[in-house]
Order: sequence, then C-alpha cells, then structure tokens
Amino acid sequence: MVDDSVASTIPDQAARRPKTPAERQRAYRQRKRQRQIAAASAPAAPATEILPPHQPVTSAVGLPVTSNVTVSPPAFPVTPVTLAVTVPLCADVTHVTEPHSQATNRRPISSHGLTVAALLLAAVGITMNGWFAQTLGSTDFAGPLFLAIGVASDLVALAVPPTAIQLWLARRRATAVIAWLVWFATFVFAVTSGIGFASVNIADVTLTRASRVTPSVTIAQDALRDAVASRNRECAGGVGRFCREREQAVADRQRALDSALGAVEHAADPQTDAAAKIVAWLSGGAAKPEADAFAMLRLILLALLPQIGGILLMIGRSR
Repeated sequence: MVDDSVASTIPDQAARRPKTPAERQRAYRQRKRQRQIAAASAPAAPATEILPPHQPVTSAVGLPVTSNVTVSPPAFPVTPVTLAVTVPLCADVTHVTEPHSQATNRRPISSHGLTVAALLLAAVGITMNGWFAQTLGSTDFAGPLFLAIGVASDLVALAVPPTAIQLWLARRRATAVIAWLVWFATFVFAVTSGIGFASVNIADVTLTRASRVTPSVTIAQDALRDAVASRNRECAGGVGRFCREREQAVADRQRALDSALGAVEHAADPQTDAAAKIVAWLSGGAAKPEADAFAMLRLILLALLPQIGGILLMIGRSR
C-alpha cells in the first residue's frame, strides 16, 4: 500500500512542476495562433444586449430579433456606414432635381410671344365687337346691353379653349365637349360682329374716297353742263336736225362723266385691284381673279383674326 501511494504521487508532482521559459513561450505562441484563427473564421454579428424574456430585443439596424436568443459579442468592432453613404446620395439627388425642375418650368420665348399676341388680338376683338353691338341698339338702354353681350362673348371665346384642353387632359371629357360647344357659339357670334364692323367701316371709307371730285370729273361735269344748255336752246323751237345732234352730244358727255366717276370709285379701293393684278402677273395670265374676290377674302380675315386669341393662348400655354 505504501508503495502504491508513493508511486501515484510521483506523476502529480511531475505535472505540477513549473514550466521552463522555452515551454511557456511555446504555449503562448500556440494560444495566440488559435485566437487569430478563431477571429478570422468567426462571422460578424451586431452587438446586442441580453434583456429579460418579457422585453423585446432589437438589433442595431432596427430589425426584430427573437428575445430568447443570446448573441455573443462580435470578435471585432462594427463601424456604422449608413449615415456616411445616405447623406452624399441625398445631396446629389437634390443637386440634380432642382435644376431639372427649373428647366421644366422654364417656358420658351415663343410661348410668351404667343400669349402677348393672343391678348392683343383679344383686346382688338372686344373693342370691335363691343362697338358694333352697341350700334345695333335703337335706344340708350338697348345700346349698353348689346355692348355687354359683345364684350362677354369675346371674353368667353378667349378663355374657353385653354380651359377645355385642361378639362380634356383631366379626363372630364363631357365637360370639355360642352365647353367647346359654348366656345363655338360665341365664336360664330364674334365673327359675325367682326364682319359687320369691318364691312361698315370699309364701305364708309370707300364711299368717301369715291365721292372725291378730281380734275377729270370737274371737266366732264362742265362739258355735260354746256351740252345740256346747247340742247335746250336748239330744241326750244322744235325738234330738228341740230336738236338731235345736241341730244347726242349730251348723251356722250354723260357717258364721259360716268367713266370719270367710275375711275374715281375704282381707285377708292386700290388694295383689291392691286392684289388681282399681282395674281394675274404671277400666274402669267392663267388666273385672272376679280377684285371682288379679294375684297371678300379681306373681309373674312379682318373679322376672323381678332377672334382667334383664345386659340393662340391655348397654343402658348401648352408649350
């Protein structure tokens, strides 16, 4: 028994024997190598806090995590990069979006020019139609009423086209169709008023010019007056050969006076005559339009152009 106990204590004493410096250095290098291998192979995990079972556990990025799972601390610190990445991106987006919106809202110069032209034509049309409508009134009470109708119709013809387009784009098709019907009615009324205004003023000017007394008209009138006096003297004693000659002279002088008056009347509207001559010259004589055709074309344009302000305003705003 004594031998067995002595024999068992010998290995224990040998195991408790202090290590030599070389053995301690070897063991330190082995432990350091194991820690490096474990750190390289361990997955990165966010740092969490172990809470009691009745409290929810959330991760560092805001995702729900099961509360009964214990997460070990990471082997190396985790650096948050969300803020560093998000802020530059937001700044770039703002820098790109603002110029784009400014470029989208910027309207071309031609659009502003169309808007100004539309407003000017609308002002001319309102003045023309209001004046002509007022002249149709037979009393002091009816005149302002016709004036109000003329002005209101032109305002409707100006404002309805842009509004109708917006209604159509908003898929309110029935309302847009009704708006176009109202515009057509006011447009026809405005065009007829414009025709009345243009025709009255052109006729007045033409008659004034045609009533001018030119030297040729004065000469023809004097010749006719002398021929009539001679006929009266010759035919006072009865109808004879000389009386018939004087009557023929009176007829000739009357034709000369009519020709002179026709020339003055023809020169009262030189625009239509010049337009007819230009078309005949350009076509080499193949087309010979009359001056009355150009007079009608001019009348239509004078009545139509002041009423297209709403169309121009619609085109200008759509660009």
